[in-house]
Amino acid sequence: MGKIKVKNPIVELDGDEMARVMWKWIKEELIFPYLDIPIKYFDLGIQNRDATSDMVTLEAAKAIKEYKVGVKCATITPDQERVKEYNLKKAWKSPNATIRAYLDGTVFRKPIIVKNIPPYVKTWKKPVIIGRHAYGDIYNAFEYRVEEPAEIEVIVKNSEVKEFKVHTFDGKGIFMVLHNTEKSIRSFAKSCINYALSEKVDLWFSAKDTISKIYHGYFKEIFQEEVERRKEDFEKAGINYRYFLIDDAVAQILKSEGGMLWACMNYEGDVMSDMIAAGFGSLGLMTSVLVSPEGEYEFEAAHGTVRRHYYEYLKGNKTSTNPTASIFAWTGGIRKRGELDGTPEVVNFANKLEEATIKTIESGIMTKDLQPQAYPPVDRYYYTEDFIKAVKERLEFLLKE
Repeated sequence: MGKIKVKNPIVELDGDEMARVMWKWIKEELIFPYLDIPIKYFDLGIQNRDATSDMVTLEAAKAIKEYKVGVKCATITPDQERVKEYNLKKAWKSPNATIRAYLDGTVFRKPIIVKNIPPYVKTWKKPVIIGRHAYGDIYNAFEYRVEEPAEIEVIVKNSEVKEFKVHTFDGKGIFMVLHNTEKSIRSFAKSCINYALSEKVDLWFSAKDTISKIYHGYFKEIFQEEVERRKEDFEKAGINYRYFLIDDAVAQILKSEGGMLWACMNYEGDVMSDMIAAGFGSLGLMTSVLVSPEGEYEFEAAHGTVRRHYYEYLKGNKTSTNPTASIFAWTGGIRKRGELDGTPEVVNFANKLEEATIKTIESGIMTKDLQPQAYPPVDRYYYTEDFIKAVKERLEFLLKE
């Protein structure tokens, strides 16, 4: 069987550690043997980001804006320990945050439902989708470490100058200045509304406006405005909008059956998406897509670089690392490329690869993270390479149908 031709390029963003190793295996075994696909490649591995003073990340974001579709491997966001480990020039910012800020996008994370991996939360019957605001807050904050007594003030300069006293330090301490923009918050609200309407699921938004009356209150106000503008669309779709205080939302989610889009501010979305992923089985079973208001898409796995497994891999040991979410990053990008290009055969390939992956797990072939949760129980787990080979065998069968 000849390769399927993909018309336009996909932007590929390579990553770090065990995620990078799996990424290579997925391309070699499950993607490139079947697709003739033009790739615009960017190496976002930590060494190359350091060598380019992180300009490679910005160039990758520009390419996604140009070509509309990107797929991204998990990357390191270095702390001081990582700076020493990789001998970096500095602790570079999160590449995800840089790309999100450039595209002004919203991140949607949705669990991959597999029949024989029941959720830990027994009430969950449908996916809980997380919509994460993709700009500002602590990810674009100014931070400062105070080493001696000091007074902290904020100065606002526009048509007039206003000074606000923040805190007086008697000794050492720390402070942080957060910001967000009306444009970004409104784009976030619109993206979440569009996603909820397209999926026909209720939309929840949560914040803490009782404490942060201005900052969080502004989010709440804009969401309400945008929902009111689409009131008739909500009624036609048969879905509802609800605002919760963040602590109440957490409690309500755990008692729900799922089936909603939970819109969260940046930090809360970062945290809660991991909780939801673990609740549905594993971070290896969580998809993630960044969607911009202009219709650019970047697909990635929700998990990190799997550092501990990478150290074992470097020792020559095999690992049982779950590649499912990384496979779905590729299928998400391939499907979207096919949709934008009007090539149903490309879309079909993406669907077949996802079907092959899910059916492989449901047949009892799975990685170590899923084995303890499987029902009916399975008596063994598979190494990553063996799991990918099993997916390939099933894919070959499905493509012949």
